[in-house]
Amino acid sequence: MGTALEAELDRIVAARDRDHMAPTIAVLEALYGQYPHNPRVLYEVGGAYDTDGQEATAVGFYERAMAEGLEGDVLRRCSLQYGSTLRNLGRTDESILVFARARAQFPESVALGVFESLTLHAAGRANTALGSLLALLVENVHSEEIDRYKPAIRGNAEYLVSLDSAKSTEAH
Repeated sequence: MGTALEAELDRIVAARDRDHMAPTIAVLEALYGQYPHNPRVLYEVGGAYDTDGQEATAVGFYERAMAEGLEGDVLRRCSLQYGSTLRNLGRTDESILVFARARAQFPESVALGVFESLTLHAAGRANTALGSLLALLVENVHSEEIDRYKPAIRGNAEYLVSLDSAKSTEAH
């Protein structure tokens, strides 16, 4: 993608008013008309609809952006937004799969882990959600107090995850 288009997209996103997305959507839709197969354009259009509360519309743009070859950090962001949007639409099983795939691709992403935990909670796996957040905390928050209790926090995180695993085994 040309750097001019990248710069234009960056400018549009930076100037958006999250409480009034119609102008941003209009500008992005015009770019979409010019670049209907550009993965970054597709992603930004989806993000604008998502921000505007039009999640069902956003999903299709996210899916097309990924199918058109979105990569790198923009793919990570798209995966997070797509997974979160699926959760908001009640499609938690699909959201769980999206986050599992994205976490495998971007294991260093704390934000993916946080939003995956929200999906796990929405799917009725509250213990796993909390355990996952505790594991993220242990790995990413560095303070004397947390460092002192890391083994205990890690143990509690593993225990919580095991509770949902045991429930899942009993159900089958």
